[in-house]
Amino acid sequence: MIQFWEEHKKKIIGVIAIAIVAVALFAGGKNLNASALESVLGFVVTPFQDLTTGIENWVDSTAASAKDKTALTEENAQLKADLAKLQDENKRLEQYAKENAALSSLLKISQKYPEYKSTGTKIIAKNPGVWYNTFTINKGTDDTVSANMILIAPGGVVGKILESGKTYSKAQSILDSRSAVPAMSVRTGDLGVVKGDYTLMNDGLCKMEYIDGEAQIAVGDEIVTSQLSDVYPAGLSIGKVTKIETDTNGLTKYAIIEPFVDLKHLDTLLVIDKNTLEEAP
Repeated sequence: MIQFWEEHKKKIIGVIAIAIVAVALFAGGKNLNASALESVLGFVVTPFQDLTTGIENWVDSTAASAKDKTALTEENAQLKADLAKLQDENKRLEQYAKENAALSSLLKISQKYPEYKSTGTKIIAKNPGVWYNTFTINKGTDDTVSANMILIAPGGVVGKILESGKTYSKAQSILDSRSAVPAMSVRTGDLGVVKGDYTLMNDGLCKMEYIDGEAQIAVGDEIVTSQLSDVYPAGLSIGKVTKIETDTNGLTKYAIIEPFVDLKHLDTLLVIDKNTLEEAP
């Protein structure tokens, strides 16, 4: 039997193939009752038809799945882009809110000194280092800003203008070693001069010198500008006392001052001209 199959298998396969084709052609013709031969051939052909149908369905399903995945990928990319856009917009709104809060705070300060002309300004450059001891603002002589006008932030005194160009001005803060601000203790009225100090600047601190040896100034006292200044209006907040020491001469004291203004993070400031009064309405 095996030998017969080996010798005639090509013919047998050919006959089966012809029979399958014949049945397919027959099935495509008249709708007759199946004969015994048709039933047998149907039994042979049906699995092939089922296989063909299965392959066709699989191909359709795979194509649809691939199309769905592509659509989901595109939708996901669009959602990510929309989210990034909303996050950027949110950051801008937060920045606007911060700027508005800063401007509102400066407006409140300017309202304390309605007799002086004032203008808002932004810092556009600073010296190397962490602290703002010298820096540049975006207002100059074109905006009537000139030397010795003072700079204020919401917490209090920042410093003063050193020199002005047409559209910019160079300024120093109270941390700068050249800075000297006549000052006093709010609680006791004791006088002194708040100066910048190289040894203290890296810690964001100042020194109040020339305090009388008998002064009752104490740690925690608020220090403000005094009436003895020809540059600064009296009563502007400077900082608080963190330490008091007696000088080597034994006749005077000095105090370490922590400024109220964060001189490590400055942006929008108010320029006040003590020497130019606003015209009465």
